[in-house]
Amino acid sequence: MENSVQFVQWLRSVAPYIHAFRGQTFVIAFPGELVKAGALPVLAQDLSLLHALGIKVVIVHGSRPQVEEQLALRNMAPRFHNGLRVTDTAAMECAKEAAGELRLDIEAAFSQGLPNTPMAHSEIRVISGNFVTARPLGVIDGVDLELTGVTRKIAHEVIRPIVNAGGLVLLSPLGFSPTGEVFNLSMEDVATAAAIALRADKLIFLTETPLMSNAAGDEIRELTAAQAEALLKASELPPDVAFYLDHCVQASRRGVPRAHMVPYEIDGSPLLEIFTHDGVGTMVSYENLESLRQATIEDVGGILKLIEPHEADGTLVKRPRELIEREIDHFSVIEHDGVIFGCAALYPFPAENMAEMACLIVSPDAQTQGDGERLLKHMENRARAAGLRKLFVLTTRTAHWFLKRGFMPATVDTLPKDRQSMYNWQRKSLVFVKNL
Repeated sequence: MENSVQFVQWLRSVAPYIHAFRGQTFVIAFPGELVKAGALPVLAQDLSLLHALGIKVVIVHGSRPQVEEQLALRNMAPRFHNGLRVTDTAAMECAKEAAGELRLDIEAAFSQGLPNTPMAHSEIRVISGNFVTARPLGVIDGVDLELTGVTRKIAHEVIRPIVNAGGLVLLSPLGFSPTGEVFNLSMEDVATAAAIALRADKLIFLTETPLMSNAAGDEIRELTAAQAEALLKASELPPDVAFYLDHCVQASRRGVPRAHMVPYEIDGSPLLEIFTHDGVGTMVSYENLESLRQATIEDVGGILKLIEPHEADGTLVKRPRELIEREIDHFSVIEHDGVIFGCAALYPFPAENMAEMACLIVSPDAQTQGDGERLLKHMENRARAAGLRKLFVLTTRTAHWFLKRGFMPATVDTLPKDRQSMYNWQRKSLVFVKNL
Protein backbone atom coordinates (compact mmCIF):
# COMPACT_ATOMS: atom_id res chain seq x y z
CA MET A 1 0.00 0.00 0.00
CA GLU A 2 1.40 3.40 -0.98
CA ASN A 3 -0.43 5.33 1.70
CA SER A 4 -3.01 5.10 4.44
CA VAL A 5 -5.84 6.24 2.15
CA GLN A 6 -5.20 3.38 -0.24
CA PHE A 7 -5.12 0.93 2.64
CA VAL A 8 -8.43 2.18 4.04
CA GLN A 9 -10.08 2.04 0.61
CA TRP A 10 -8.85 -1.52 0.10
CA LEU A 11 -10.06 -2.64 3.53
CA ARG A 12 -13.46 -1.11 2.95
CA SER A 13 -13.69 -2.80 -0.46
CA VAL A 14 -13.36 -6.27 1.09
CA ALA A 15 -15.76 -5.53 3.97
CA PRO A 16 -18.86 -6.77 2.07
CA TYR A 17 -17.21 -10.16 1.56
CA ILE A 18 -16.16 -10.39 5.20
CA HIS A 19 -19.73 -9.67 6.32
CA ALA A 20 -21.18 -12.10 3.77
CA PHE A 21 -18.85 -15.02 4.54
CA ARG A 22 -18.69 -14.80 8.33
CA GLY A 23 -20.17 -17.99 9.79
CA GLN A 24 -20.11 -19.84 6.46
CA THR A 25 -18.44 -23.21 5.90
CA PHE A 26 -15.65 -23.56 3.32
CA VAL A 27 -14.15 -26.91 2.32
CA ILE A 28 -10.66 -26.19 0.98
CA ALA A 29 -8.74 -28.97 -0.73
CA PHE A 30 -5.18 -28.99 -2.00
CA PRO A 31 -2.99 -31.61 -3.67
CA GLY A 32 0.25 -33.05 -2.36
CA GLU A 33 2.02 -31.06 -5.08
CA LEU A 34 1.34 -27.88 -3.10
CA VAL A 35 3.21 -29.27 -0.10
CA LYS A 36 6.03 -30.54 -2.30
CA ALA A 37 6.36 -27.04 -3.79
CA GLY A 38 6.95 -25.60 -0.31
CA ALA A 39 3.73 -23.56 -0.30
CA LEU A 40 2.21 -25.08 2.85
CA PRO A 41 3.42 -22.46 5.40
CA VAL A 42 1.95 -19.58 3.38
CA LEU A 43 -1.28 -21.48 2.78
CA ALA A 44 -1.62 -22.05 6.53
CA GLN A 45 -1.26 -18.30 7.06
CA ASP A 46 -3.99 -17.55 4.51
CA LEU A 47 -6.39 -20.16 5.90
CA SER A 48 -5.72 -18.95 9.44
CA LEU A 49 -6.84 -15.51 8.33
CA LEU A 50 -10.10 -16.98 6.98
CA HIS A 51 -10.56 -18.74 10.32
CA ALA A 52 -9.95 -15.47 12.19
CA LEU A 53 -12.62 -13.76 10.05
CA GLY A 54 -15.22 -16.21 11.31
CA ILE A 55 -15.21 -18.64 8.38
CA LYS A 56 -15.53 -22.32 9.32
CA VAL A 57 -12.74 -24.18 7.54
CA VAL A 58 -12.48 -27.87 6.66
CA ILE A 59 -9.25 -28.90 4.96
CA VAL A 60 -8.70 -31.90 2.69
CA HIS A 61 -5.17 -32.73 1.56
CA GLY A 62 -3.93 -34.89 -1.28
CA SER A 63 -0.84 -37.10 -1.23
CA ARG A 64 -0.09 -38.33 -4.76
CA PRO A 65 3.57 -37.21 -5.05
CA GLN A 66 4.26 -38.28 -1.47
CA VAL A 67 2.91 -41.76 -2.22
CA GLU A 68 5.10 -41.87 -5.32
CA GLU A 69 8.12 -41.02 -3.17
CA GLN A 70 7.30 -43.82 -0.74
CA LEU A 71 6.91 -46.28 -3.59
CA ALA A 72 10.24 -45.20 -5.06
CA LEU A 73 11.95 -45.74 -1.70
CA ARG A 74 10.69 -49.33 -1.82
CA ASN A 75 11.70 -49.77 -5.47
CA MET A 76 8.06 -50.30 -6.41
CA ALA A 77 6.43 -49.13 -9.62
CA PRO A 78 3.04 -47.39 -9.34
CA ARG A 79 0.07 -48.97 -11.11
CA PHE A 80 -2.88 -47.04 -12.55
CA HIS A 81 -6.07 -47.85 -14.43
CA ASN A 82 -8.03 -45.05 -16.13
CA GLY A 83 -6.24 -42.52 -13.95
CA LEU A 84 -7.00 -44.38 -10.69
CA ARG A 85 -4.26 -45.87 -8.58
CA VAL A 86 -4.37 -49.63 -8.08
CA THR A 87 -3.72 -49.88 -4.35
CA ASP A 88 -2.37 -53.23 -3.27
CA THR A 89 -1.22 -53.94 0.30
CA ALA A 90 2.26 -52.53 -0.26
CA ALA A 91 0.91 -49.38 -1.93
CA MET A 92 -1.51 -48.92 0.96
CA GLU A 93 1.41 -48.89 3.39
CA CYS A 94 2.94 -46.13 1.27
CA ALA A 95 -0.35 -44.18 1.33
CA LYS A 96 -0.48 -44.47 5.13
CA GLU A 97 3.11 -43.27 5.46
CA ALA A 98 2.43 -40.31 3.19
CA ALA A 99 -0.81 -39.34 4.94
CA GLY A 100 0.76 -39.54 8.37
CA GLU A 101 3.71 -37.39 7.39
CA LEU A 102 1.47 -34.81 5.69
CA ARG A 103 -0.84 -34.63 8.67
CA LEU A 104 2.08 -33.78 10.95
CA ASP A 105 3.41 -31.20 8.49
CA ILE A 106 -0.01 -29.53 8.27
CA GLU A 107 -0.47 -29.48 12.03
CA ALA A 108 3.00 -27.96 12.38
CA ALA A 109 2.19 -25.28 9.79
CA PHE A 110 -0.92 -24.24 11.74
CA SER A 111 1.12 -24.14 14.96
CA GLN A 112 3.19 -21.19 13.72
CA GLY A 113 2.92 -18.11 15.90
CA LEU A 114 6.12 -16.08 15.83
CA PRO A 115 5.76 -12.32 16.47
CA ASN A 116 5.62 -10.05 13.42
CA THR A 117 4.26 -12.84 11.21
CA PRO A 118 0.70 -13.40 9.90
CA MET A 119 0.30 -16.24 12.40
CA ALA A 120 1.09 -14.15 15.47
CA HIS A 121 -1.58 -14.55 18.19
CA SER A 122 -3.33 -17.33 16.26
CA GLU A 123 -4.32 -20.35 18.30
CA ILE A 124 -5.85 -22.82 15.87
CA ARG A 125 -6.57 -26.37 16.88
CA VAL A 126 -6.47 -28.85 14.00
CA ILE A 127 -8.76 -31.85 14.55
CA SER A 128 -8.62 -35.02 12.48
CA GLY A 129 -9.98 -38.52 12.94
CA ASN A 130 -11.99 -41.32 11.42
CA PHE A 131 -14.53 -38.98 9.85
CA VAL A 132 -14.61 -40.69 6.42
CA THR A 133 -16.39 -43.98 5.79
CA ALA A 134 -15.43 -45.64 2.51
CA ARG A 135 -16.07 -48.68 0.37
CA PRO A 136 -13.93 -50.40 -2.29
CA LEU A 137 -14.30 -49.39 -5.91
CA GLY A 138 -14.01 -53.06 -6.82
CA VAL A 139 -13.33 -54.38 -10.30
CA ILE A 140 -13.49 -51.93 -13.22
CA ASP A 141 -13.01 -53.08 -16.81
CA GLY A 142 -11.68 -56.37 -15.49
CA VAL A 143 -9.07 -54.68 -13.29
CA ASP A 144 -9.30 -55.14 -9.51
CA LEU A 145 -8.45 -51.81 -7.89
CA GLU A 146 -7.98 -53.69 -4.60
CA LEU A 147 -7.74 -51.15 -1.72
CA THR A 148 -8.64 -48.13 -3.83
CA GLY A 149 -11.98 -46.88 -2.58
CA VAL A 150 -14.63 -44.18 -2.79
CA THR A 151 -16.21 -42.10 -0.06
CA ARG A 152 -19.46 -43.51 1.27
CA LYS A 153 -20.19 -41.19 4.19
CA ILE A 154 -18.78 -38.12 5.94
CA ALA A 155 -19.40 -37.82 9.69
CA HIS A 156 -20.93 -34.36 9.31
CA GLU A 157 -22.78 -34.64 12.61
CA VAL A 158 -19.37 -34.87 14.35
CA ILE A 159 -17.55 -32.32 12.21
CA ARG A 160 -20.13 -29.53 12.57
CA PRO A 161 -19.79 -29.11 16.37
CA ILE A 162 -16.00 -29.00 15.96
CA VAL A 163 -16.00 -26.17 13.44
CA ASN A 164 -18.79 -24.38 15.31
CA ALA A 165 -16.55 -24.42 18.39
CA GLY A 166 -13.68 -22.84 16.47
CA GLY A 167 -11.72 -25.94 15.49
CA LEU A 168 -10.28 -26.58 12.04
CA VAL A 169 -11.02 -30.07 10.69
CA LEU A 170 -8.43 -31.91 8.60
CA LEU A 171 -9.44 -34.81 6.34
CA SER A 172 -6.91 -37.13 4.71
CA PRO A 173 -7.49 -39.12 1.49
CA LEU A 174 -8.06 -42.29 3.48
CA GLY A 175 -11.36 -43.86 4.48
CA PHE A 176 -12.42 -46.65 6.77
CA SER A 177 -14.98 -49.42 6.43
CA PRO A 178 -17.21 -50.91 9.15
CA THR A 179 -15.08 -54.06 8.85
CA GLY A 180 -11.95 -52.11 9.87
CA GLU A 181 -10.33 -51.91 6.43
CA VAL A 182 -8.52 -48.79 5.19
CA PHE A 183 -9.09 -47.54 1.64
CA ASN A 184 -7.05 -45.16 -0.48
CA LEU A 185 -9.27 -42.34 -1.78
CA SER A 186 -8.81 -39.38 -4.06
CA MET A 187 -8.57 -35.94 -2.46
CA GLU A 188 -11.17 -34.63 -4.91
CA ASP A 189 -13.67 -37.34 -3.94
CA VAL A 190 -13.26 -36.73 -0.20
CA ALA A 191 -13.52 -32.94 -0.58
CA THR A 192 -16.63 -33.12 -2.75
CA ALA A 193 -18.35 -35.58 -0.41
CA ALA A 194 -17.45 -33.40 2.60
CA ALA A 195 -18.78 -30.22 0.97
CA ILE A 196 -22.06 -31.95 0.11
CA ALA A 197 -22.50 -33.57 3.52
CA LEU A 198 -21.66 -30.39 5.42
CA ARG A 199 -23.82 -28.25 3.12
CA ALA A 200 -20.77 -26.09 2.65
CA ASP A 201 -21.09 -22.64 1.13
CA LYS A 202 -17.92 -23.08 -0.91
CA LEU A 203 -15.76 -25.92 -2.16
CA ILE A 204 -12.34 -24.62 -3.16
CA PHE A 205 -9.79 -26.77 -4.99
CA LEU A 206 -6.28 -25.29 -4.94
CA THR A 207 -4.91 -26.89 -8.07
CA GLU A 208 -1.54 -27.52 -9.66
CA THR A 209 -3.20 -26.66 -12.99
CA PRO A 210 -3.30 -23.15 -14.53
CA LEU A 211 -6.42 -21.04 -14.88
CA MET A 212 -8.92 -22.71 -17.20
CA SER A 213 -9.22 -21.45 -20.76
CA ASN A 214 -11.33 -22.37 -23.76
CA ALA A 215 -10.22 -23.58 -27.18
CA ALA A 216 -9.62 -19.97 -28.27
CA GLY A 217 -7.34 -19.35 -25.31
CA ASP A 218 -9.78 -17.09 -23.46
CA GLU A 219 -9.75 -17.33 -19.67
CA ILE A 220 -12.78 -18.99 -18.08
CA ARG A 221 -13.67 -17.22 -14.86
CA GLU A 222 -17.21 -18.43 -14.23
CA LEU A 223 -19.39 -21.31 -15.38
CA THR A 224 -22.80 -22.62 -14.57
CA ALA A 225 -23.00 -26.33 -13.85
CA ALA A 226 -24.68 -26.85 -17.23
CA GLN A 227 -21.91 -24.95 -19.05
CA ALA A 228 -19.27 -26.96 -17.21
CA GLU A 229 -20.93 -30.23 -18.18
CA ALA A 230 -21.01 -29.16 -21.83
CA LEU A 231 -17.30 -28.31 -21.62
CA LEU A 232 -16.55 -31.74 -20.17
CA LYS A 233 -18.54 -33.46 -22.92
CA ALA A 234 -16.52 -31.58 -25.54
CA SER A 235 -13.40 -33.37 -24.20
CA GLU A 236 -11.17 -30.38 -24.91
CA LEU A 237 -9.72 -30.06 -21.40
CA PRO A 238 -6.51 -31.65 -20.06
CA PRO A 239 -7.30 -34.73 -17.95
CA ASP A 240 -6.27 -33.14 -14.64
CA VAL A 241 -8.41 -30.06 -15.27
CA ALA A 242 -11.37 -32.19 -16.35
CA PHE A 243 -11.06 -34.28 -13.18
CA TYR A 244 -11.28 -31.20 -10.96
CA LEU A 245 -14.09 -29.70 -13.02
CA ASP A 246 -16.12 -32.90 -12.88
CA HIS A 247 -16.01 -32.84 -9.08
CA CYS A 248 -17.00 -29.15 -9.08
CA VAL A 249 -20.06 -30.07 -11.14
CA GLN A 250 -20.92 -32.95 -8.81
CA ALA A 251 -20.80 -30.60 -5.83
CA SER A 252 -22.84 -27.96 -7.60
CA ARG A 253 -25.51 -30.43 -8.68
CA ARG A 254 -25.86 -31.64 -5.10
CA GLY A 255 -26.35 -28.35 -3.36
CA VAL A 256 -22.97 -26.65 -2.95
CA PRO A 257 -23.58 -23.06 -4.13
CA ARG A 258 -20.02 -22.30 -5.26
CA ALA A 259 -17.18 -24.60 -6.34
CA HIS A 260 -13.82 -23.08 -7.29
CA MET A 261 -10.69 -24.20 -9.10
CA VAL A 262 -7.83 -21.91 -8.08
CA PRO A 263 -4.18 -22.24 -9.19
CA TYR A 264 -2.06 -22.44 -6.04
CA GLU A 265 1.04 -21.06 -7.78
CA ILE A 266 -0.39 -17.53 -7.40
CA ASP A 267 0.66 -16.07 -4.07
CA GLY A 268 -2.38 -15.64 -1.84
CA SER A 269 -4.67 -17.29 -4.39
CA PRO A 270 -7.36 -18.36 -1.84
CA LEU A 271 -7.64 -14.79 -0.56
CA LEU A 272 -7.70 -13.31 -4.05
CA GLU A 273 -10.39 -15.75 -5.15
CA ILE A 274 -12.58 -15.12 -2.12
CA PHE A 275 -12.17 -11.38 -1.56
CA THR A 276 -11.95 -9.88 -5.06
CA HIS A 277 -14.68 -9.47 -7.65
CA ASP A 278 -13.12 -11.47 -10.48
CA GLY A 279 -10.94 -13.77 -8.40
CA VAL A 280 -8.00 -15.66 -9.89
CA GLY A 281 -9.63 -18.99 -10.66
CA THR A 282 -12.72 -20.56 -12.19
CA MET A 283 -15.99 -20.69 -10.26
CA VAL A 284 -18.79 -23.16 -10.95
CA SER A 285 -22.28 -22.37 -9.70
CA TYR A 286 -25.63 -24.02 -10.24
CA GLU A 287 -26.90 -20.84 -11.90
CA ASN A 288 -25.30 -17.64 -13.17
CA LEU A 289 -24.31 -15.61 -10.11
CA GLU A 290 -24.55 -12.23 -11.79
CA SER A 291 -27.92 -10.62 -12.27
CA LEU A 292 -29.00 -7.29 -13.74
CA ARG A 293 -32.37 -6.44 -12.27
CA GLN A 294 -34.64 -3.76 -10.94
CA ALA A 295 -33.64 -2.66 -7.46
CA THR A 296 -35.56 -3.38 -4.27
CA ILE A 297 -35.58 -1.66 -0.90
CA GLU A 298 -32.97 -4.19 0.34
CA ASP A 299 -30.51 -2.73 -2.19
CA VAL A 300 -30.49 0.79 -0.74
CA GLY A 301 -27.40 0.15 1.39
CA GLY A 302 -25.46 -1.25 -1.57
CA ILE A 303 -26.45 1.69 -3.78
CA LEU A 304 -25.38 4.20 -1.13
CA LYS A 305 -22.00 2.51 -0.82
CA LEU A 306 -21.52 2.80 -4.59
CA ILE A 307 -22.48 6.45 -4.96
CA GLU A 308 -21.02 7.99 -1.78
CA PRO A 309 -17.42 8.31 -3.14
CA HIS A 310 -18.75 10.05 -6.26
CA GLU A 311 -20.88 12.40 -4.17
CA ALA A 312 -17.83 13.23 -2.07
CA ASP A 313 -15.74 14.25 -5.11
CA GLY A 314 -18.58 16.20 -6.71
CA THR A 315 -19.26 13.85 -9.63
CA LEU A 316 -22.80 13.22 -8.37
CA VAL A 317 -25.29 15.38 -6.55
CA LYS A 318 -25.76 14.12 -3.00
CA ARG A 319 -28.77 11.85 -2.54
CA PRO A 320 -29.84 11.15 1.05
CA ARG A 321 -30.97 7.66 2.00
CA GLU A 322 -34.59 8.83 2.32
CA LEU A 323 -34.60 10.00 -1.30
CA ILE A 324 -33.17 6.74 -2.64
CA GLU A 325 -35.70 4.77 -0.59
CA ARG A 326 -38.55 6.80 -2.12
CA GLU A 327 -37.14 6.45 -5.64
CA ILE A 328 -35.92 2.85 -5.41
CA ASP A 329 -38.33 1.74 -8.17
CA HIS A 330 -36.41 3.95 -10.59
CA PHE A 331 -33.12 2.10 -9.93
CA SER A 332 -31.61 -1.01 -11.50
CA VAL A 333 -28.58 -2.82 -10.10
CA ILE A 334 -25.94 -5.34 -11.11
CA GLU A 335 -25.48 -7.92 -8.38
CA HIS A 336 -22.73 -10.51 -8.28
CA ASP A 337 -22.63 -13.17 -5.60
CA GLY A 338 -24.79 -11.07 -3.28
CA VAL A 339 -22.82 -7.82 -3.67
CA ILE A 340 -24.05 -4.75 -5.61
CA PHE A 341 -21.42 -3.67 -8.16
CA GLY A 342 -23.35 -1.26 -10.35
CA CYS A 343 -26.48 0.86 -10.44
CA ALA A 344 -28.39 3.35 -12.56
CA ALA A 345 -31.72 5.19 -12.29
CA LEU A 346 -34.36 5.97 -14.91
CA TYR A 347 -36.75 8.93 -14.54
CA PRO A 348 -39.48 9.06 -17.21
CA PHE A 349 -41.03 12.20 -18.63
CA PRO A 350 -43.98 10.73 -20.55
CA ALA A 351 -45.35 14.03 -21.85
CA GLU A 352 -42.19 14.55 -23.92
CA ASN A 353 -41.59 10.85 -24.63
CA MET A 354 -38.22 11.18 -22.89
CA ALA A 355 -36.44 9.63 -19.92
CA GLU A 356 -33.41 10.67 -17.90
CA MET A 357 -30.76 8.14 -16.99
CA ALA A 358 -28.99 9.19 -13.81
CA CYS A 359 -26.60 7.81 -11.22
CA LEU A 360 -24.86 5.37 -13.60
CA ILE A 361 -22.11 3.94 -11.41
CA VAL A 362 -19.94 0.82 -11.60
CA SER A 363 -17.66 -0.17 -8.72
CA PRO A 364 -13.93 0.33 -9.42
CA ASP A 365 -13.47 -3.38 -8.62
CA ALA A 366 -15.68 -4.32 -11.57
CA GLN A 367 -14.73 -1.72 -14.16
CA THR A 368 -13.40 -2.78 -17.59
CA GLN A 369 -15.80 -5.77 -17.47
CA GLY A 370 -18.48 -4.10 -19.60
CA ASP A 371 -20.96 -3.62 -16.74
CA GLY A 372 -21.47 0.07 -17.57
CA GLU A 373 -22.43 -0.89 -21.12
CA ARG A 374 -24.82 -3.55 -19.82
CA LEU A 375 -26.48 -1.08 -17.47
CA LEU A 376 -26.91 1.41 -20.30
CA LYS A 377 -28.52 -1.22 -22.58
CA HIS A 378 -30.78 -2.29 -19.72
CA MET A 379 -31.95 1.27 -19.09
CA GLU A 380 -32.51 1.82 -22.80
CA ASN A 381 -34.71 -1.29 -22.86
CA ARG A 382 -36.63 -0.09 -19.80
CA ALA A 383 -37.26 3.25 -21.52
CA ARG A 384 -38.39 1.57 -24.75
CA ALA A 385 -40.70 -0.75 -22.81
CA ALA A 386 -42.32 2.36 -21.31
CA GLY A 387 -42.97 3.74 -24.81
CA LEU A 388 -40.33 6.48 -24.57
CA ARG A 389 -38.35 7.59 -27.60
CA LYS A 390 -35.38 9.53 -26.21
CA LEU A 391 -32.90 9.05 -23.38
CA PHE A 392 -30.93 11.95 -21.93
CA VAL A 393 -28.15 12.29 -19.39
CA LEU A 394 -26.53 15.16 -17.53
CA THR A 395 -22.83 14.75 -16.78
CA THR A 396 -19.83 16.79 -15.75
CA ARG A 397 -17.01 14.26 -16.23
CA THR A 398 -18.00 11.40 -18.53
CA ALA A 399 -18.93 13.19 -21.74
CA HIS A 400 -16.64 11.06 -23.97
CA TRP A 401 -18.07 7.80 -22.62
CA PHE A 402 -21.59 8.80 -23.66
CA LEU A 403 -20.47 10.23 -27.01
CA LYS A 404 -18.92 6.86 -27.87
CA ARG A 405 -22.27 5.20 -27.18
CA GLY A 406 -24.45 7.20 -29.51
CA PHE A 407 -25.40 10.18 -27.37
CA MET A 408 -25.36 13.62 -29.01
CA PRO A 409 -24.64 16.98 -27.36
CA ALA A 410 -27.76 19.02 -26.61
CA THR A 411 -28.80 22.12 -24.70
CA VAL A 412 -30.82 22.67 -21.58
CA ASP A 413 -33.68 23.86 -23.78
CA THR A 414 -34.07 20.34 -25.20
CA LEU A 415 -34.86 18.90 -21.76
CA PRO A 416 -38.42 18.34 -20.60
CA LYS A 417 -39.93 21.46 -19.04
CA ASP A 418 -40.06 19.96 -15.56
CA ARG A 419 -36.39 18.94 -15.81
CA GLN A 420 -35.36 22.38 -17.05
CA SER A 421 -36.75 23.92 -13.89
CA MET A 422 -34.55 21.60 -11.79
CA TYR A 423 -31.35 22.19 -13.78
CA ASN A 424 -28.45 23.26 -11.53
CA TRP A 425 -26.78 26.17 -13.28
CA GLN A 426 -23.92 26.17 -10.78
CA ARG A 427 -22.87 22.63 -11.75
CA LYS A 428 -23.23 23.43 -15.47
CA SER A 429 -23.71 19.78 -16.38
CA LEU A 430 -23.43 18.91 -20.06
CA VAL A 431 -26.57 17.53 -21.71
CA PHE A 432 -26.54 14.54 -24.05
CA VAL A 433 -29.49 12.93 -25.80
CA LYS A 434 -29.87 9.61 -27.61
CA ASN A 435 -32.72 8.50 -29.84
CA LEU A 436 -34.01 5.06 -28.90
